Amino acid sequence: MRRPPKTVTPAMQAYSFSRRAWLLGAGTVGMGGLLSGRMAWLSIAENARYNSLAESNRVNATLVPPRRGWLVDRHGQPIANNRTDFRVDIIPDRLRDNDRVLRLLGQLLRLPPEEVERVRIDLDRAAGFQPVQVAENLDWERFAAVSVRLPELPGVQPTRGFARHYPAGAAVAHLTGYVGAPTAEQFKETRDPLLVTPGFKLGKDGLEKALEQHLRGQAGAKRVEVTARGKLVAELATRPDVPGKNARLTIDAGLQEYAARRLGTNSGSAVVLDCRTGEMLCMVSMPAYDPNSFSDGISHLEWQMLSDDDHVPLMNKVTQGLYPPGSTVKPMNTLALMAAGVAPTDRVLCTGALRVGTGVFHCHKRGGHGAVDMKTAVAQSCDIYFYEMIRRMGYDRIAPVARELGLGQKFELPFSTQRYGTVPDSAWKLRKYKDRWTVADGLNASIGQGYVLANPLQLAVMAARIASGRALQPSILADRVHRDAPALPFDSEQLQHVRDSMWAVVNGGGTGAAARLLVPGMSIAAKTGTAQVRRITMAERRGGVLKNGQLPFKLRDHALFVCFAPAENPRYAAGIVLEHNGHTVRNLDTPMIGRDIMTYLLDRDRALASLAEVEPTWGGDITTRMAAQAAAYRAARNPAPAAAATKTDGVVPSDAPAVEAATSLANQTQAALAEAPAADTPAAEGTTERTP
Repeated sequence: MRRPPKTVTPAMQAYSFSRRAWLLGAGTVGMGGLLSGRMAWLSIAENARYNSLAESNRVNATLVPPRRGWLVDRHGQPIANNRTDFRVDIIPDRLRDNDRVLRLLGQLLRLPPEEVERVRIDLDRAAGFQPVQVAENLDWERFAAVSVRLPELPGVQPTRGFARHYPAGAAVAHLTGYVGAPTAEQFKETRDPLLVTPGFKLGKDGLEKALEQHLRGQAGAKRVEVTARGKLVAELATRPDVPGKNARLTIDAGLQEYAARRLGTNSGSAVVLDCRTGEMLCMVSMPAYDPNSFSDGISHLEWQMLSDDDHVPLMNKVTQGLYPPGSTVKPMNTLALMAAGVAPTDRVLCTGALRVGTGVFHCHKRGGHGAVDMKTAVAQSCDIYFYEMIRRMGYDRIAPVARELGLGQKFELPFSTQRYGTVPDSAWKLRKYKDRWTVADGLNASIGQGYVLANPLQLAVMAARIASGRALQPSILADRVHRDAPALPFDSEQLQHVRDSMWAVVNGGGTGAAARLLVPGMSIAAKTGTAQVRRITMAERRGGVLKNGQLPFKLRDHALFVCFAPAENPRYAAGIVLEHNGHTVRNLDTPMIGRDIMTYLLDRDRALASLAEVEPTWGGDITTRMAAQAAAYRAARNPAPAAAATKTDGVVPSDAPAVEAATSLANQTQAALAEAPAADTPAAEGTTERTP
C-alpha cells in the first residue's frame, strides 16, 4: 500500500533551515574560537620561543669561554696568566668531507704533514661533540685566512680568545698544575655546554684544579648574522664574559724559579717557609713537566717520555714523596731528650760502634767521635750518642715531640695529593703489625730510619718551628694565612740550645760546613741528613760496602737538609730532599743548594751570580735541558705518527701510573728495610753523612 507523499509546509522548511544554520554557525564560531585561541597562544604565550627560533635561523650564537683568573705571587707577579690566542678547532659532529677540509686547512694554516696526520688521528678518537684542536697561538694572517673561507669548511671553528700561560714553565708545574680540555666523561656528567665550547679549559691538577670555581668566571656569547647557507653577513652585539677571580699566593715567584733552577739535574724538592707566619715562599719539585705543553695538549710520545723517566717528573715530590728523614731529626731528638730530663752536658763515649744484645750498631765515623755532649752530637751527627740516649730513654719519649714539630701531621692546603708519613712508637707498631717495639726499632728511628717517614713540607715545618718556637701552620693562599701561632710547649733555653747546635753544624766544624753563607754578617743554622734505601747485608759489609757513586741511581742514598737563616734572628726556614743523590756531586748536594736558596732571600744578586757559574756545567737551564732530553728520546725511538696524537684521557700527572709505581716501590723498599733483621738495618751500618 503506497503512502501518500509527505507535505512540506513553509513552517517546516523554515525550521529545518534555521537548525542547520545554527549548527553551521556554531561550528564556524567554535572553529574560529579554536583558531583564535591557538593564534593567541602562539603569539603571546609562545612568543619568546618562536622569536628565539626565528632568531636562530638568522643568527648563530656561540659561547665565549670566560677569561680565567690569574694566579699571582705575594708581590702581584703572575705565576699563571692569560695570553691572547687565535685558534682553530674542528667539531667532529659538524664535519663533512674530512679529507677535503683537512687538506684545505693544511694549506691555509701551513701545517706540516705530521701535524695534519695528528689532527686526523685525534678526530678518529674524539667524541662527536668534543672539539679537536687544529692549531692555536696563530698569527692574524693565518687566522683570517680560515675565517674568510668558513662556508667551505663545515665543522671548522676559528676562535679569538685567551690561552693559559705559565711564564716560569716547569718551575711551577707541581705548584699550579695545568688546565686542559674537558673529557667526554665530564661533559656527560654535567651536560654543561661550556664544556664542549672550543677553547674552554678547566683545571686538571694542582692549584688550577683546587681553585677551579674561583678562577673560572662566567661565559660570554658571540652572535653573528648569517644567510640560510650559513654565510656570514654581519657581527652583532656580543655578551661579554665575566672573568674569573685572581688568586694571590704566598709564593715568591722569583724564589720559586731560582730554587727550581738551583736543584739542577737532581730528582728532588725544596720548600721554604716564612718563620714569622708559616707562609710558603716556594714549593718546588723537580724535574717536572712543562704546564704550557700540557695545556696545549700533550702528545702520547711526550707522556711516555715523562712516564719512562726514572726521576719521575710527573710526581709532586713535596706532597707525594715520603722519605726516611735521616739525621735531620737529630736536632728534634735533642729537644725531646731535654724535655725528658737529659742535660745538654751529659756525654756519651763514641768508639764507632755500640753493642746491644747480640747486635753491633755503628756510627758513620768508624774511628768514633770520642766523648760527645748533645751539641757536639748534632754538629758531628754522631750516631752512637743517639743510639745510647734513646736506648736509655725509649723512643716513646721522642715520638710526641716529633709530632709537635710537624712530622706525621696533616696540613690544611689546597692539594689533594698529600701523604703524611709516619711517626712510630710502641703503640703504633702493636696496632699495625701486632708486634712489640724492639730496641733495634728505637735505634733505627733515632737516626731517622726504620719506620719513620716524612715529606719535604713536614721537614721544612720542623725547621721553622724550631727556629720560631711556635707551632706554625704552612699556608699557600694569601687570604688563609694562619697568623699568631701558639708557642711550642718547650722552654726557650731548650729551643735555643737546639738552634745553637744547628748553627754549629755549619759554622762550628760540623757536617754542613759547605752550607756556610757568603753574605757578610749573616749565618745559617742547619742539619744534614742521609737516608739509606737499600739493605746492606753482613756479607756485603765483609767484602766492602759499595759507595754511592758505584751504585745504580735507584740504590743510592737520599740526601736531606733542613735549615733556617739568619741564625741570629730566624726569618726563613727550608727543607730540601734529593732522591738518590748520594752526595756524589758537591755543587749538586744539599748543603750548597740550601746555602744558595737562603742567599737568594738575603742577597739576590750574589745568589744569581753563584748560579750562573754552575748552571752551564749541568747542560744549561731547565728549558734547554728538557729540549735536549726530548730530542734524544725522539731520536732513540723514531716514533710512529700515532705517537704525536693528543693524549685525551683523564689521567693527570699526580694520578699517573708512573707515580703510583714509584710510590709503591718506595713503600716496599722502606718496609723491607724496617722489617729486616737487626744486623741488616741502617743502624747497623750507621748513617753515611758526608763530612766536610
